[in-house]
Amino acid sequence: MTEHLKIVVTDHVMHITMARPEKKNALTQAMYVAFGEALTRAESDPAVRAVLIDSEGDSFTAGNDIADFAAIATGARSRDEMRTHVFLEALARGTKPYVAAVNGLAVGVGVTMLMHCDVTYVAEDARLTTPFVNLAVVPEAASSWLIPARIGYARAFQLFAFGEPMDGKTAAAIGLVTAAFPAAEVRAKALAAAKALAAKPAGALQATKKLMRDSAAMLAVMAREGEVFGQRLRTAEAAEAFRAFAERRTPDFSKIQG
Repeated sequence: MTEHLKIVVTDHVMHITMARPEKKNALTQAMYVAFGEALTRAESDPAVRAVLIDSEGDSFTAGNDIADFAAIATGARSRDEMRTHVFLEALARGTKPYVAAVNGLAVGVGVTMLMHCDVTYVAEDARLTTPFVNLAVVPEAASSWLIPARIGYARAFQLFAFGEPMDGKTAAAIGLVTAAFPAAEVRAKALAAAKALAAKPAGALQATKKLMRDSAAMLAVMAREGEVFGQRLRTAEAAEAFRAFAERRTPDFSKIQG
């Protein structure tokens, strides 16, 4: 457990709140483990009939704490120490309905985790970004498969390759998320959706979700992504990307062979 993740079960809804607002809810390794354990517990607890994911502060999450990636890229830390997979695999295996409320920034895994949520409400002015290529790595959470399946190859490639922010209105319009609302309404709308799902016939709802998703295929994609992600973190491109980030400058990849 970590103080940066708050977990409460009320009215058959497990409410998971990212609570590291001073760091825009950037996810630490401890948060990934706690998140994964909470989702696994939700699966086995008959009192939990839906899961609601939201955040404190002005951002959903700035994604993985970039210091972790930089440490691996420089050799200061082993890739084996990363615990991201505990969370991602729990998402893929989940059969109970997941609802997300997104305000402000959603970066990297902050976007890719939404591909495993069944209802995602975002603020109209939210900023969704997938900067994997810009950091010289690749997408994760099976998003290299799930995002093209949702919005088509062309839009997905644009999202990944350019790494430019997409606002909540646009994300809803193209089907990346369920709907966009004024920021002040997002959390209440998401809570109402989670409660409504919790009141549905649980067996029928879970059976429907299982029919619509292929957990084994998603886990296989995650494994392939994870292998390539680890390889990319050890490249000269990644070293330059994270060095530039630390130095607050634009990276220069022009002299690095792909």
